[in-house]
Formats: sequence, structure tokens, C-alpha cells
Amino acid sequence: MTHPGGSAIDGRTTRHAGYRVSQVVRKRFEEHFSVDGTLIQAWASHKSFVPKDGGDPGAGSGGTGGRNQEKDWKGKPRSNDTHASTTDPDARLFRKGSNHAAILAYQGHVLMENRSGLVVAAVVTHADGYGERHAALAMIDTVPGCHRKTLAADKGYDTRDFIAGCRKRRTTPHVASHQTRWGGSAVDGRTTRHRGYAISQVVRKRIEEHFGWGKTVGRIRQTVYRGLQRVDQHFKLTMTASNIVRMARILVGEPQGAAQ
Repeated sequence: MTHPGGSAIDGRTTRHAGYRVSQVVRKRFEEHFSVDGTLIQAWASHKSFVPKDGGDPGAGSGGTGGRNQEKDWKGKPRSNDTHASTTDPDARLFRKGSNHAAILAYQGHVLMENRSGLVVAAVVTHADGYGERHAALAMIDTVPGCHRKTLAADKGYDTRDFIAGCRKRRTTPHVASHQTRWGGSAVDGRTTRHRGYAISQVVRKRIEEHFGWGKTVGRIRQTVYRGLQRVDQHFKLTMTASNIVRMARILVGEPQGAAQ
């Protein structure tokens, strides 16, 4: 093969050029990410959430007992420090917000690549106030390469320790500013002034499509499995299936001849 300028191009040169192009494309798709979490209701019921010391102050006064006896825990403090579920010990009592009821649950976390909208990492943790941020940093650590990255997230991730953790990993935190938080937002103008920050805040909401598909089709709104490991496997398989559905849509929407 001859270049228009007159120099010969052999097969090795062509393969090398193709390899360089593929590396550039791969790198471009390893730069911008989004992270978010969702609650997965455990299979265990509130009746199974009993004191760890063996007492059962919520037992009813009537009946002969048994697993279906009436229980009344109104006005009695219950926490993960003093109580545990006999059905699923890994489940944790968690309240999403002041206007939500506390439920026994797990937290599922997803790291999404922004350009393709595909899930690149997923994990389930115990439900607590720190799981989302810890899981986000752990998942971004799995992305290969030492190049700069961006990580979009909602204002629940706007804490100083998380922002510092991102910067330590050469990752720009495109986190929504939580201006009403005590002490103000940990994200300053160095990040929010750039056009890419606004784009990330729009694209990151695609994660909800994976959560929505998983809860309506993949049955992760309330898992039927017990134990952190099995729930984690269920969540990963569901996110994999969601990726396959999305990839099929991408291929259908591709212009004819583009894949040739």
C-alpha cells in the first residue's frame, strides 16, 4: 500500500495505527464517570428485628407466642447497635430521610461511564450513612490508568472527606453543591466554573434509568435473597442485564453502515 505522499505503508504500520486509535478511544471512555446509590429492601420483616441480647420487649401480651405473635415496638428505641434481624443478620435498619419510614435494607451502588451510559462497576454494602461515599471511592479505584478523571454525583456526596478522596485519586469531583449544608459546600469555583461540570450534572441522572429498570424488571426493589454476598450477586447480575438492554438500544440507534 502506498501513501498519497509516495511513502509505502505496510501491514504493520496499519495495525499499529489501528492500535493507537483504539487506545485513544478506550482512554476517552475512561475519563468521565457518575456514581449513585439506591436502597434495596431486604427480605426480612420488622418482626425479625429483635434485641441482640435475646430479650424481646416488642412481644405482645396475648397469645401463645411463636413467630407470628403480635408485636408492638411503638415508642421503644431500636437501632442497629442493639438489634439485629434473625431472618437476615446482614440487613440494616435504615431511614432514607425524615419523611420516610425506616426499613431493613441494603445499599446498591453503581459507577457509570458517562459517554456510553453503561455500568462499569456495581457493589452492594450495608445500609448506613457512609456506604455511598466509601463505595464510590472503592469503585473509582478499579478504573485502570493514572490519567485524570471526573466523577459526577448528587449533593449527598458533597462532604469534605469525599472531595479530598477524589482529588487524591486525580479525580475531579463534579458533585452537586449542597449550599444549605452546615459549613457550606465542599465544592468550590475551581470545579463549578467549567462547562464540563454542568454537563456532568445532566448526564449523571442516567444512572436512574438502570435503577428504574432493575427495580421494575430485575426485581431489586425488594430482594428475595438473604445475606450480603447473595444480594450483591443479584445486584451485579441485574446491572449486567441492564447493560445488555442498553447496548441493544445503542446498536439499534446506530446509523446504517456505521458498523461496517
